[in-house]
Amino acid sequence: MKKIAVITGASSGMGRRFAETVDRYGRFDEVWVIARHQAQLEALKATVPFPIRVLALDLTDRTSFGTYAAALAEEPVQVGLLMNCSGYGKFSAVLDTPLAVNLNMTDLNCQAVVAMCQLTAPYMPSGSQIINIASVAAFQPIPYIDIYGATKAFVLSFSRALNRELRSRGIGVMAVCPFWTKTAFFDRAIREGEQPIVKKYVAMYDVEDIVTRTWRDAKRGKDVCKYGFIARAQAGLAKILPHSLVMDVWMKQQELR
Repeated sequence: MKKIAVITGASSGMGRRFAETVDRYGRFDEVWVIARHQAQLEALKATVPFPIRVLALDLTDRTSFGTYAAALAEEPVQVGLLMNCSGYGKFSAVLDTPLAVNLNMTDLNCQAVVAMCQLTAPYMPSGSQIINIASVAAFQPIPYIDIYGATKAFVLSFSRALNRELRSRGIGVMAVCPFWTKTAFFDRAIREGEQPIVKKYVAMYDVEDIVTRTWRDAKRGKDVCKYGFIARAQAGLAKILPHSLVMDVWMKQQELR
């Protein structure tokens, strides 16, 4: 039976780097890479350490889940690792963002994670792992990044609860909660030609550091992964301080009304 890893959002950013370093986690007969851009996925054949299968799917389109389910059923496979890295955010007031964009964001950041987990888990043996990319934004409400932060709060809560549900089957689930990280995320989050909403970044971490910590924490069986002192401190403070105060600090820091 073929042992595979499945990685969504593999065409760029953290998803791409996880695909390129998946051998740090384990050995696989094949890595399935999923994203919208087929050409970028095909290019991974030169950098991913195992044979890859390209699935060019738009995970905001529910018909894509049927395509993925059919692929799983084609031949006997065991999924040793599922990584949900697809997702995006917008730095904008809710009412200034087209409704279609806000709904698309929730579809990709939440709906796709649920679908991928539910469709994949039956193919996962004991000792396998699900890793969902959340964010430090999951720990607090963030004005002007409302939708993104709320979707990541969903991912964090869903992942931790699912970890308990799947424990009896020997499947681990971990949510990764990075702080600001140098990826193409910002190319989509910021409107071209407009004054950026976010003016101050307390810290900006490197993708490689997040990837290295993720692989380490996954092997240690953690249910939440956070990298960096500032990220851990902010998450901790958001748990004990009134969220009204946390939002006041954010608004003042970014010079927002």
